[in-house]
Amino acid sequence: MENEDKLYYKQVLQGLSEEMPDEFFKLAQLVEVEQLEFLAPKDNSNNWRLVYLMNDAVESFLVFENARFTGEYLPDYEGTIKAVLEKKEKEYILVVNQGEDSVFTIFFESLKLEIQCYDYGKIGHFWVEGYEYLRQLEYRIAILRDKVDYLGEQKNCCTKEERKFALLAEFPPLNYCSYPSVKPEYVVPKSEPWQVNLDAIRLMKELAIQVKDKMLIQMLALYEQYPVKTIAKIIAKMLHRKRHLAVIRLLDKKLQKEAGNYPKRSFGKKSNAEHKKQIEQAYERQKALKAKGIESEVLWQEPFVYAQDSVEFEVYVMVWKKGILNQKVEVERMRK
Repeated sequence: MENEDKLYYKQVLQGLSEEMPDEFFKLAQLVEVEQLEFLAPKDNSNNWRLVYLMNDAVESFLVFENARFTGEYLPDYEGTIKAVLEKKEKEYILVVNQGEDSVFTIFFESLKLEIQCYDYGKIGHFWVEGYEYLRQLEYRIAILRDKVDYLGEQKNCCTKEERKFALLAEFPPLNYCSYPSVKPEYVVPKSEPWQVNLDAIRLMKELAIQVKDKMLIQMLALYEQYPVKTIAKIIAKMLHRKRHLAVIRLLDKKLQKEAGNYPKRSFGKKSNAEHKKQIEQAYERQKALKAKGIESEVLWQEPFVYAQDSVEFEVYVMVWKKGILNQKVEVERMRK
């Protein structure tokens, strides 16, 4: 972490010093965004976990080792958070104010970062209708970008190719500006959402060259020269046309390859067997469709491993439909 960043986070978390390990500056990041979600130990240890980054690509925590709590911690609190860090002999003390009425203190011996990356290449969330195949790409690129931004400096968290594809989070014709994977109320807007990263344009142009899409190559070259919203919207419309599907399929294939460098989530023998049965059912459906000359893709959504959430394991078959001009899909949900 750069010295300027450390200076900034020292102002966010009082008592933070430049000599402290980077984990403490990650703690300051969470204080800054007012997100402190603690998870009680699941074993006999006294190690409390604080959620650092949780998405379909990675589950990571700051682990407070040999910790104990005093005061009142409000797990559902949303609002202003202020925190002060102290060190007395061999123990750290973190005092947190949740608003004006709640204060809690956590005493701990050390703080470490725990990370587990997962294969996100077959993850499918169908929260928004229309051009679902593009929305799945937008989602995977968005969670990849978060992984790169927050954990990119950690060993074995991101491949060289993943870092490159993460740039597409700043490519408005494909990101949430054009194909949001979540409903508007869940989108975290940027100050200048239509601002494009020129390297992202060049990356898309490389892909278009590989599939020999001359029209898209020309439009991307124009976009590189004039990176304006009007051209971005034209390219966004081009991306859902049948004639430009090859570049989208290539990007999806490459992204799935990189995601495959990481293990799949495991939920225990019984749950894994149930999930496998659902996936096999989906592949049987895919086989039947293929016999009729219909292309499809098997995708699934899954809960987190360590932290319990409301997402259930669901399996889908995304069926490619032939339109006159536009490429569309139909999503089938497999019964349990």
